[in-house]
Amino acid sequence: MPTITAFENSPDRGKGQARDMRVRWALEEVGQSYDVRLVSFAAMKQPAHLALHPFGQIPTYEDGDLALFESGAIVLHIAERHDGLLPKDANARSRAIAWMFAALNTLEPPIVEFGMTMLFERDKSWYEERLPVLKDRVRTRLGELSHRLGEAEWLDGAFSAGDLMMVTVLRRLNTSRLLEEYPDLSAYVARGEARPAFRRAFDAQLAVFTAASTGK
Repeated sequence: MPTITAFENSPDRGKGQARDMRVRWALEEVGQSYDVRLVSFAAMKQPAHLALHPFGQIPTYEDGDLALFESGAIVLHIAERHDGLLPKDANARSRAIAWMFAALNTLEPPIVEFGMTMLFERDKSWYEERLPVLKDRVRTRLGELSHRLGEAEWLDGAFSAGDLMMVTVLRRLNTSRLLEEYPDLSAYVARGEARPAFRRAFDAQLAVFTAASTGK
């Protein structure tokens, strides 16, 4: 049974933004049981964890003699070894993987930069000038994604690992209200959040924070 790592005390208060959520969701989608090892911020910078993740982050994934880091690589590994997250057709399979990369490389960077600025740079003299620029960068990508999605339920036929990754990236905008400007994308994210596997993964991550905050 694989073991993943997650925050001992999640900075997002268990709202499903930490990147172990992606791995939990993938494992739940394919019906694979897993263990979770919780790590503190201090432990993440210690040699034992750095041997698993050279950048001292979460999640990591261990299964037998295999150790992986980076949520995208872990989800792809899970999807390739279990039915349910990648199509059988070779071309459709490749497109699903392309959407995984698009979520991580094209959508996530401007969304994370916008979010980090909102959280940590409000006291900077240039904040008011910089924020509209970052919003416009996010809107550009959301508009392009919205155009491509159209009225489809998922990005390319049936739900895939590409949708799983894209939904988790778009959820990072939940508190900004930017996503509300694109009703089709809001509905797309809601469809992902309504999946039973997502709910199980979300509840598991929230339970960690709840236990840490109550001392139980």
